[in-house]
Amino acid sequence: MIKYSIRDLEKLTGIKAHTIRIWEKRYHLIEPARTQTNIRYYTDDNLKKLLNVSILNKYGLKISSIVAMDTESINQKLLDISYKDSSYNHEVESLVLSMIEMDEVRFDKILSSAIIKLGFEHTITDILSKFLEKIGVLWQTGTITPAQEHFVSNLIRQKLIMAIDGQNPATGEHTKVFMLFLPEQEYHELGLLFTHYLIKKAGHQVIYLGQNVPISDLSEIAGIRHFDYIFTSITCSMPNDTIQRLLTKMQELFSEKTILLSGYLFQHTTPVLSKNMMLLKSPRDLENFLEKIN
Repeated sequence: MIKYSIRDLEKLTGIKAHTIRIWEKRYHLIEPARTQTNIRYYTDDNLKKLLNVSILNKYGLKISSIVAMDTESINQKLLDISYKDSSYNHEVESLVLSMIEMDEVRFDKILSSAIIKLGFEHTITDILSKFLEKIGVLWQTGTITPAQEHFVSNLIRQKLIMAIDGQNPATGEHTKVFMLFLPEQEYHELGLLFTHYLIKKAGHQVIYLGQNVPISDLSEIAGIRHFDYIFTSITCSMPNDTIQRLLTKMQELFSEKTILLSGYLFQHTTPVLSKNMMLLKSPRDLENFLEKIN
């Protein structure tokens, strides 16, 4: 059983720790357990209940009404929301819960239902992309374990690779070539695979280098194979000066190329970007870029 602090619950559910404490005292919503040294902690059941309450509360139900509902009523209300909601927060939260519980059957069922309802492409862009962003935040803040992250990463990785393989090879005079890599000490590959899918779907070629690639290796590849664009993403925490050194080195090596940057870290730091660098804050930004160069 995983033990969560109240700060973990805050990060996972989006409910402020102060609010959780108020709900505990006023409504007895959840009851924390205590260690032998009297330190409070929360269980998977507490987390599951709070995630469900968070969804219902976001959709206008007052907490006083939610606590009066039994489990069956809550589940039915969640189902109603999942059918009506166009932002897919319910599916994302359900995927998070499946990851935490390492429930492969439930995880696959949620994705399969979304694919039937939305189609594969929209499932990736509307649900999985949001889920991947949330994983990045949870990993960055130390809320999920490596085992949980690896468990869900492998499941999604299989589906993304199948989607990539399902795209026709890119040909034609307007086809561009993208080199994709993650820098040293960066192992979170799902976003890069998703980028691979979007680029190949748009009719372009990809040189896929994967994770933990030394910058020095990139210059060797440039001497072997032509490419038009470089894409990298950073999720793991890095000091600002380390990020800046990485960008400076890329600029020195590839001043004639367009360098595309993405990832959680670039959205929460302010590195100095060269004129040939472009920050993509979301998959939609990448899709817009691909539309412009087509």
